Amino acid sequence: MKTSRMFVLLGATAITLSMAAAAGAGGFSRGTADTDILFEDGNFNIRTSMTYVSPTRKYSVNRFNPELVGVDYADSYVVPSAAVKFNILEDLRCAGTYTQSFGGAATWPTPSGLVGKLDEDFHVNEFGATCGYKFDVGKGRLWVLGGAFVEKVDYQLIAQPVRLGGTLLDGTLTDTNVGWRAGLAYEIPDIALRAQIMYRSGFDVEATGSAYVQAFGTTLAAEGTANLPQSVEMKFQTGVAPGWLAYGSVKWMDWSVTQELILDVPGTPIQSKNEYFWRDGWTVTGGIGHAFTDKISGTAFVSWDRGVGTGWDLTAETYTVGVGASLKDKFGELRVGAAAIYQGDVSETQYTELFNRSVDADWGYALTAGYAIKW
Repeated sequence: MKTSRMFVLLGATAITLSMAAAAGAGGFSRGTADTDILFEDGNFNIRTSMTYVSPTRKYSVNRFNPELVGVDYADSYVVPSAAVKFNILEDLRCAGTYTQSFGGAATWPTPSGLVGKLDEDFHVNEFGATCGYKFDVGKGRLWVLGGAFVEKVDYQLIAQPVRLGGTLLDGTLTDTNVGWRAGLAYEIPDIALRAQIMYRSGFDVEATGSAYVQAFGTTLAAEGTANLPQSVEMKFQTGVAPGWLAYGSVKWMDWSVTQELILDVPGTPIQSKNEYFWRDGWTVTGGIGHAFTDKISGTAFVSWDRGVGTGWDLTAETYTVGVGASLKDKFGELRVGAAAIYQGDVSETQYTELFNRSVDADWGYALTAGYAIKW
């Protein structure tokens, strides 16, 4: 098996790792920008994928809303990813990326909690540009990576607040922020070795929008605040035998900055406050890839996220096990994958007995598919 075949393996592992991050990471984590496309051979490359994630979270204790016991409130969601890379000079490359970096969504058949939530959706679309410059060092080459991104924040809440006598609240908020990323990588292509570290900045959300309040019979101005984390991710991969590749990653996210997510209608008693007071997150992933033929390769991985909850919400430790495959055809490369997600049981402990809730451990799943083309 030619050593260069290892680079085809990288395609399957990259898509699987992004799926693992979407399926198993803590907090509001969803997708990661596909900046690894910068390392791909070719003068012009395109990679796209869609990952469908279906979690399962059912209340086992809910004294304030006992009718919700046994109800699965976690919504399924889709994480898109797209990347386009082009060579500017022999040693300088740039890529444009798109993904949904953060998000959370839930639906309840009857009002949940004092706020009386019926539907809550929060997601952040990220549009980025990242460049890499490489130069020879020893047996390999060193990469200097850097770029910027724009985050488009959207938040919607439909609720029947108890404090308004069960009347309807429908609020929508938006915000736009700018951030940056920077990193270093060293690779020895002959043995498919690459070590990489990447920093990504966090940002503060100060969203504005409107809320229709049925009790007042009108739409009023609304605002919202939240803090989203910075992160550092370290990745490593290496060929371990002809046609075999081992890889892993460790990701730290500064989730301790995320204490509350607030929707407020100034001049009224209306305020929706999600309390988190999370701790920092750690996600560890490891896997192995194998090229079965010059056209077919596969990978298997495991991922663990320690969870960020501190008793204020129902975020739990997560384990993910998955497989992926890369199928090369005449025009490009098809990548597919599937994963099983186990989320542990967890209880709130920071409120009074009436408002502390619990969720059972349960299984979810993720499916992903993508296609890559290069010239």
